[in-house]
Amino acid sequence: MHPLNIGQAAQASGITAKMIRHYEEMGLLVPPERTASGYRQYGERELSILRFIRQARALGFSLTRIGELIGLWSDSGRASREVKAVAARHLAELDDKLQELQAMKRTLETLYAACPGDDAPRCAILQDLASLSPLTPEPKQAIRRTRRGERA
Repeated sequence: MHPLNIGQAAQASGITAKMIRHYEEMGLLVPPERTASGYRQYGERELSILRFIRQARALGFSLTRIGELIGLWSDSGRASREVKAVAARHLAELDDKLQELQAMKRTLETLYAACPGDDAPRCAILQDLASLSPLTPEPKQAIRRTRRGERA
């Protein structure tokens, strides 16, 4: 495979050029060799890492955890228990997020059912959102128009 520029690497990996630069800045991807004119040149190794990052992001891993996983992936002497421990921590975080999302969904379903959805202004959704807000916004005032439709 011949070296790819950043645009080609982005297309081949499914990661935008901007994110590739970001991953380089964060140290997830070692900056690749450059041409004499300064263009980055990505090889199969860099593409493999970019694809690895894309897959890990698709599973919701944080960039910190992805860094851990890349380190483990590149260490042929790793113990699989180390990889499994990273995955276990991520699973626990996902379980917590799932419980939070389910609680939010139940609350919103209750509020949704309590809002009549008619022409009246009363709505349980807005009342709940405003319940902890110290101020109520001023009601919108109609813009008075002159006979020609201009604002007064």
